[in-house]
Amino acid sequence: MKFANIIIDISHEKLDHPFGYIIPEELENRIFAGTGVMIPFGRGNRQIKGYVIEVTDKPSFDVSKMKKISSVIEGAVEVESMLIKLAWWIKENYGSTMNQALKTVIPVKNKVRAKENKTIVLNMTKDEALEKIEQYTKKHATARIRLLKELIDNDNISRRLVTDKLNISDSTIKSMEIQGDIVVNTDIDYRNPVTVTSQPEYDIVLNNEQRCVAEEIKKTMNFKPSKFPNVHLIHGITGSGKTEVYMDLIDYTIKNGKSAIVLIPEIALTYQTVMRFTRRFKEKVSIVNSRMSAGEKYDQFERAKKGEISIMIGPRSALFTPFKNLGLIVIDEEHESAYKSESVPKYHAIEVAQKRGVDTGAAIVLGSATPSLESYYRAKKGIYKFHKLTSREKGNLPTVSIVDLREELKNDNKSIFSVKLSELIKDRLQKKQQTMLFINRRGYAGFVSCRDCGEAIKCPHCDVTLKLHTNRKLVCHYCGHTEMMPGLCPGCGSKNIGGFGIGTQQIELAVKKMFPTAKVLRMDADTTSKKGSHDRILSAFANHEADILVGTQMIVKGHDFPNVTLVGVLAADMSLYASDYRAAERTFQLLCQAAGRAGRGVSLGDVVIQTYSPDNYSIKAASHQDYEEFYQEEIAYRKLMSYPPVANMISVFLQGKDQKELNIATEYITEIIKKKRDEHYNKLMIIGPAKPPVSKVNDVHRRIIYLKGITRKELIDLKDSLEDVINCSQNFKNINVQFDFKV
Repeated sequence: MKFANIIIDISHEKLDHPFGYIIPEELENRIFAGTGVMIPFGRGNRQIKGYVIEVTDKPSFDVSKMKKISSVIEGAVEVESMLIKLAWWIKENYGSTMNQALKTVIPVKNKVRAKENKTIVLNMTKDEALEKIEQYTKKHATARIRLLKELIDNDNISRRLVTDKLNISDSTIKSMEIQGDIVVNTDIDYRNPVTVTSQPEYDIVLNNEQRCVAEEIKKTMNFKPSKFPNVHLIHGITGSGKTEVYMDLIDYTIKNGKSAIVLIPEIALTYQTVMRFTRRFKEKVSIVNSRMSAGEKYDQFERAKKGEISIMIGPRSALFTPFKNLGLIVIDEEHESAYKSESVPKYHAIEVAQKRGVDTGAAIVLGSATPSLESYYRAKKGIYKFHKLTSREKGNLPTVSIVDLREELKNDNKSIFSVKLSELIKDRLQKKQQTMLFINRRGYAGFVSCRDCGEAIKCPHCDVTLKLHTNRKLVCHYCGHTEMMPGLCPGCGSKNIGGFGIGTQQIELAVKKMFPTAKVLRMDADTTSKKGSHDRILSAFANHEADILVGTQMIVKGHDFPNVTLVGVLAADMSLYASDYRAAERTFQLLCQAAGRAGRGVSLGDVVIQTYSPDNYSIKAASHQDYEEFYQEEIAYRKLMSYPPVANMISVFLQGKDQKELNIATEYITEIIKKKRDEHYNKLMIIGPAKPPVSKVNDVHRRIIYLKGITRKELIDLKDSLEDVINCSQNFKNINVQFDFKV
């Protein structure tokens, strides 16, 4: 006897668990995970629709009390059921409710109606219509006569025109449709966010190295579900043509009747990526991102479901595109932290992609010039198949210079720009070449502080300093709190109050002051808040409407501007000393990616890295683009400290408005964890509880506990048992608890 665990009413929080049913013998060969079924539910045994999450030999409770599945819904083994199965997997592996997982996996609500175009046509010959007019004349059916006369003169008429201009009621139209006089046709008008321009055809011509990588991957693509994911890591230096390989693989996928998803880390990358893909694949391409309306997203998912498109491009959410025949998932710049969700469920796109790959038979291709330590570690272990691209498709690797800012200060240079960077900017302006200046902080200044008493102005709702913007406003980048810059120190009343540190706005002003003839663009969260702003700024820079682009990390990721021959990194230390075990890795990646923007055309490129820590191993390795050198240093540190990928780790994140309640809940769950460790997990290491780097956001207090040292499965089991405790204890009534696996 076989049993099925079935999820039913996905909109109801109380039904956030599967129900066990017996699989009738005659249906055993037709039911598997993802199958849509009709089941008797409740005391009245009303028939409702459900989706099978799991087929098992073990019943979930007393067999004598279990009901049988009534029937299989024909044609229900479709993409929705597969996505619901995926949502269940996410719920189980990352710690969330089924509702939270479903909202993630199926982000477009069914309430969003598709845009419909209705037209009315004659359902008879013109001669028959003239006879009908005579009949209706005798009955004084003037409205029907008007419509028939109009249809004799026109092949079809918009329904809106019929009701608005001809003044014919909906009831008349319905009556004539029932009588067979007319036919009302409905066409769905799907919005297309991608404009396919008449660009020249973009043929893929791979070099020998690219061709070898593509062919090696193709050999493994059988498009059949399997127990283990088919994952490939392409480690290609910046400008080595990873995108060309992706497009060749997508072409192969489409020719085999399958679809492809291309994930990119930032909306900012959409512009150039889509341009390249639409030149090659035309109308087969669409996009989805967070800036689109619910209606636009709905339309793209419907087009994907109907097979009108074959390629979906977008950030993390594009992973859930409802393709029925998924064959390939490409994750570009796979090292990016944007692929990890910051909200519950805190899933990682790479892990979820692998699950989709197992279920659908899709191959997973990861690409980066600076792979995440986790991916490179798995490639070295043979878990991922490893491929390397070592030569630039166009141009040469830039010359990288490290400038010690301590020496600049000794030489009395207090400017934002080192002498070397200033000279190189001037040189590029003279040569009509472009420059990119990168700093990982928006705004005008890092924080505002009093030079007499040392007090920094903090957000009243968050445990962070306020950032100064050029409009004399102090802004909290966590909760959005805004206040005017005070004239006097709130603490001591001193007039010696001002901004410390630098941001993108300050750099923009400094550039304009030092190089008054230069045309400058700025790209950060402030300038890209409006829809389409990313594309406008990037297209303007691509068209050489500006000489210098100032920006945060969004400008250094994956963009290809052939005329950029200089990249300046103004404060390399900013990410180096973040309170995160990945700080060195993030710094190395940012510097390498930034350096990779220079010299991608015919002219040689220069990169200037300004730092107070020129001897740090991540900065030194980045200066000569040596990933292996960095990896060996960093993996030794990870092994020493038992950090991922060498060890598994999860954080237990607690937050609540009442600090006393939060402390009680934190102490309680810590004791539970210690008890579980003593009983079952003797290798478990417990770090904390402690305050996180930002211990309060929007008046909500935070605490964190780190757990590591045991297997991923053991951590999931521990997470499950903690969730049971949290759901049953009054200590957590007003406390939100989140689990976050460190991939």
